[in-house]
Amino acid sequence: MTEAPNATGSRSLPTEKKPEAESPDLTTTRAAASMRRTGDVEIKGTRKGLSITLGQGEWETMLHELDERLQKATAFFQGSQVNLHAGRRELSQYQLNEIMQLLSGHQINLAALETLSKSTGEAAQQMGIRLSLPEVSYAGLEQQPLREACSEGLLLRRTLRSGQAIRHPGHVVIIGDVNPGAEVVAGGDVVVWGRLQGMVQAGALGDDEAIVCALELRPMQLRIGSYIATSPEDQGGSSKHPEVASVIDGQIVARPWRSK
Repeated sequence: MTEAPNATGSRSLPTEKKPEAESPDLTTTRAAASMRRTGDVEIKGTRKGLSITLGQGEWETMLHELDERLQKATAFFQGSQVNLHAGRRELSQYQLNEIMQLLSGHQINLAALETLSKSTGEAAQQMGIRLSLPEVSYAGLEQQPLREACSEGLLLRRTLRSGQAIRHPGHVVIIGDVNPGAEVVAGGDVVVWGRLQGMVQAGALGDDEAIVCALELRPMQLRIGSYIATSPEDQGGSSKHPEVASVIDGQIVARPWRSK
């Protein structure tokens, strides 16, 4: 039975939080509950593609975190070209080889390395790794939190039909419908100026604060970061008004999409 909207117009999609090893048809699971993020690895979609920024944390811990985060979205990352930002961190040839092998294991290619360390740059050149100039200042990197470049958005003016899929590392805006059987995967937010009835994933790079908006929100499956929700079988009571879905207190909640 579909839950009716509450007094505020919000409706919660059927949710549970169960271990990953349970049945795959769970309405909601917290896929990364056991993974502790140190904040020393940042993954972002930029206008140049995927970007990985390394902080100054312990090397082995950081490699382990990066490996786990890439495993959470294997299909999304496969075949990608990645720009690695090392900042002032000094990396040896051995460490560069470690990270290249890790990326290769996920079918990801290292396109270029951005570094402000002379020794890291020399090691990379000896290995034939292409160097790129930094676009932002890393002054005070040790004292300030890592900052990521803004994601570039993708705008589509068409309807996605069954069997069609869109994957983009930044935000995705679709002026049209997403039909049942179609799929949209975005590293950022997803906005559909039409009916959303297919499968959609926002925050595919691990952003649980991403949102999904649609004029009619009736997805077969909706993912935000590491949360997964499926629509109830009976959608007769589903809203046909614009809605925005986000994660609130561990549950995917759809609220009226109104201007503030």
